[in-house]
Amino acid sequence: MPAASTAVRSGPAEPSRAGEVEVRRSARRRRTVTAYREHGRTIVLIPAAFTAAEEQRWVDQMVAKLQTREERRRRNLGSDGDLMARAHDLSAAHLDGRAVPLSVRWVENQNRRWGSCTPAERTIRLSARLRGMPQFVVDYVLVHELAHLLEPSHNAHFWSLVHAYPQAEKALGFLEGVEYGAGHPAPEDGPDDDELEPGTLY
Repeated sequence: MPAASTAVRSGPAEPSRAGEVEVRRSARRRRTVTAYREHGRTIVLIPAAFTAAEEQRWVDQMVAKLQTREERRRRNLGSDGDLMARAHDLSAAHLDGRAVPLSVRWVENQNRRWGSCTPAERTIRLSARLRGMPQFVVDYVLVHELAHLLEPSHNAHFWSLVHAYPQAEKALGFLEGVEYGAGHPAPEDGPDDDELEPGTLY
């Protein structure tokens, strides 16, 4: 998508909340505005036709919306709706928005898998064991399952998608440590293509 970026700046309305904001204008984008976090800064995607005043208004609005969503998520990462919203944010930030799930939900019956995906149905399930773990770990599992919507098998292309998430290795190490501490060795055989098994690097 052709796009031009304005200079990176601090959000003037709420600098303590916005931090660095980068506005990317797109000639193909007509009315929609999207915002997400990327490497510690806020990215706001707007139509190229927006005036400076419209840009400022939408930047302020989207930064506030992101902050509200993140504060709610930090409290409990709560509902399946919150999980779906986070999946869309991660897809936009790391997978060019191409991975679009129809359902993302918490499940209680995945004790040997961190997450699973059914690409044909575009559904993703995360183990409730992830609740309370650091955000970057939950995000990694979501990115892993989102990548399966684009590539069902664990081939080189799949792993290139997963490693677009910058904290992938750190999250994998964290999950391995959790499984080691729980006394669950990694399985000798690889899991089904649509599943992320705990403690397994593959």
